[in-house]
Amino acid sequence: MRIVVVGAGKLGYSIAELLSNEQFDVVVVDHNEERLEAVKNTLDVLTVLANGASPITMNDPDIHGADILVAVTAIDEVNMVSCILAKKHGIKYTAARIRDMQFLSEARDYLKENFDIDLMLNPELITAREINRILMTPAALNVEDFANGKVRLFETKVRRHSPLVNIPFKDMDIPPSILAGMIFRDHRMIIPHGDDKLLPHDNAYFIGDPQAIEKFSKNFIQSDTKKVERAIIIGAGRTGRFLAPMLDQQGVKVKIFDKDKERCRLVAEKLDAGIAVCGDGTDIDLIEQEGIADADVVICLTDDDRLNLMLALIAKHLGAKKTIVRVSRIEYVDLMEKVGVDIVLSTRLLSASEVLAFARRGGVVSVSLLEGAKAEAVEVIVQDGAPVAGKRLMDVKLPRECLVCAYVRDGEATIPNGSSVLMPGDRIILFIQTVYSKKVIKYFKGRDSDE
Repeated sequence: MRIVVVGAGKLGYSIAELLSNEQFDVVVVDHNEERLEAVKNTLDVLTVLANGASPITMNDPDIHGADILVAVTAIDEVNMVSCILAKKHGIKYTAARIRDMQFLSEARDYLKENFDIDLMLNPELITAREINRILMTPAALNVEDFANGKVRLFETKVRRHSPLVNIPFKDMDIPPSILAGMIFRDHRMIIPHGDDKLLPHDNAYFIGDPQAIEKFSKNFIQSDTKKVERAIIIGAGRTGRFLAPMLDQQGVKVKIFDKDKERCRLVAEKLDAGIAVCGDGTDIDLIEQEGIADADVVICLTDDDRLNLMLALIAKHLGAKKTIVRVSRIEYVDLMEKVGVDIVLSTRLLSASEVLAFARRGGVVSVSLLEGAKAEAVEVIVQDGAPVAGKRLMDVKLPRECLVCAYVRDGEATIPNGSSVLMPGDRIILFIQTVYSKKVIKYFKGRDSDE
């Protein structure tokens, strides 16, 4: 399958890297020679120096008739034009980054119907929704819903004094509707068995019924963690302007800081009880005066990764209970977690995971990249003729690097065992070590699916 990525900026690079690692045939288009050179020198992809919104470019034999075009330049209009031209030049599916909030709120359906864009990406909105989901489950590092909300994934950091530490999984009091699906320990993925135990500082992933997960997270993981009541957001860029109203509407007392008066005005218009403070979020006297010590969470959303790290560490020092940092550079995720930031989210990884699910198609509904893309939680629909269809899981001989965590049939979620039989149409949630994902997904696709 050939995929064209228009735009070799940070997001385009991340998407091209992810798709290339999946062995897709990737072509990256950009009019900036320097950016293309960086892509060419580090990724196994073809590069084309051209304007991605030109019909002449679409006639290039390496682009014309590709399977998918993903337009992620910094300009919405260029992305939209690229998608229109792609469809007219035989490219079957298109995705576009649309960052303008007005386009998304007022013209989303119009764009889909008239511009024929199959997937619209707004990295800032994706990030805001992810932060909101995590904050609404207080013990979580990560929360994902699958199968239209029937199944929930819950990631938590195992604390030293957790009642679950050093207890074999076979002896744990875990509800039958919840599966302990995966542990990340010292950058290693472990699929736990009965004799395995949780250790302090593990990242543990549980999956199952959303109500059971919610109860489990409150009663067992961090009983001292309470619902978020006060949040401080530093940075009123697009992500901040999406997130602040979400929290405000859920009864969280929000204060959002930014030096830019226009940004503050835009976000203030969307808040009912929240406050937009026009001031420097790096001014320690100001944030102390505005109550950072009483905040349940401080969320750092400036455009500078290093500044976000510094702000998070200062917030911790001043008494903030939890810190969340949004980063651009994926390689900063591990570093920030090591030095004490509670939750680090990469906007590029969150967006790239949506493109990956879109590119895989063939029954793949969604892909959540975990642990800096070392592992994935994948929702896939079993297709007719798939190798797993109609067989007991114990007889399928799936690769050891994956785990079938749950399946949904007729609207009901089930945690499977070795005797479970998967049927065409079932929605399956899998944990997969990323490097084996393409190999694993083939077990769930029909014989005639796109490769």
